[in-house]
Amino acid sequence: MLDGTLVTDAPFTQPPRTGRFLSHRRPKAKTALLLAVLLSAAFLSGCASRSARAPVSDHSRGGATSTAGAQAKGTYVVRAGDTLYKIAQDHGMEVSRLAQLNNIGDPTQLAIGQVLRLDSGTPIPSGGGSTATTAPVKTTATPAGGESAGTAGSAPAPVETSASRAGDAGLISWGWPSNGKIIQGFNATTKGIDIEGSVGAPVTAAAEGKVMYAGNGVRGLGNLILLGHSNGFITAYAHNQSLLVKTGESVKKGAKIATLGQSDTTSPRLHFEIRRRGTPVNPLSYLPSR
Repeated sequence: MLDGTLVTDAPFTQPPRTGRFLSHRRPKAKTALLLAVLLSAAFLSGCASRSARAPVSDHSRGGATSTAGAQAKGTYVVRAGDTLYKIAQDHGMEVSRLAQLNNIGDPTQLAIGQVLRLDSGTPIPSGGGSTATTAPVKTTATPAGGESAGTAGSAPAPVETSASRAGDAGLISWGWPSNGKIIQGFNATTKGIDIEGSVGAPVTAAAEGKVMYAGNGVRGLGNLILLGHSNGFITAYAHNQSLLVKTGESVKKGAKIATLGQSDTTSPRLHFEIRRRGTPVNPLSYLPSR
C-alpha cells in the first residue's frame, strides 16, 4: 500500500597533534588520552562495520524478503489487507513496475495467495501471474449520435441519483469529485457512477489520501487515478483528459488531481468508484447530498 538500513560511518580519527598545548601535559596524561581515543575509535568502527554487513530484511510477511537499498528480487505472496501500492512500497518499487512485471491491468484487483514476481529475472509464477483487468464500462447515456447505448430508439433506463447512507460513510470526510449530473448509476457491471461534464473541467479528490496509481494502463478506463485512503477505502477517477498528480503524492480533499475528459468513452464524463477493502460500493451511499 510504504525501510532501510541505518549505517553508521566509522568516525574520522587522526593522531593527536603535537604542539605547545600537548607538550605541557604530563606523559602519563598524554598516554591515557591517546589510549581512550584509540579504544573509542576501534569500538565505533566495529559497530559500523557490523551495521554495513547486516541489511534489514522483513521475514514477517511471507514471500520474498527485501534488502534495504537493494533491488527487490524473488516473489511475494499476497496476504489479506495487501494493496499493490503497499507491496510496491514495502519492496522499494514503483507501482507501475510491479504491475508490469505481473501483467496486472487493474491495480485494485489482487487475490489472497496470488504470487507476484518482484524482478524480471524471476520466472513468471505458475498460472502466468495475474491478468485481472477491469471490464470496459458500459453506459446507457446518450452518445453524440443521439441514439442510446441500447437498442436504437429505445428510452434510456432511469438513472439512480440517490441511495441509502452506508453505515461506515462517516469514517471519512467525503466530497464530490465533479459537479456534473449523474448519467450512469452504480451496478455490478459499472462498479461506480458516471458524472457528466465538459472537457477540461476540474476533477478533485473525494477525500484526503495518497496516489496509488496514475496512468492509462487499465483497459477501458482511459487516463486513470487511484487514491488510497484510511480505513481500507480506495477511490478511482477514470476517463480523464489530463492527470495532474503522480504516484506516491499525498493529496487533500478537494485538491485538483485531473481534468475531465472522454478517454475510452463516448462523451465527456468522469467515471468514479469507491472500493472498501477491494469491494466496489455505491458512491452515492458515501458522498454527501447535493
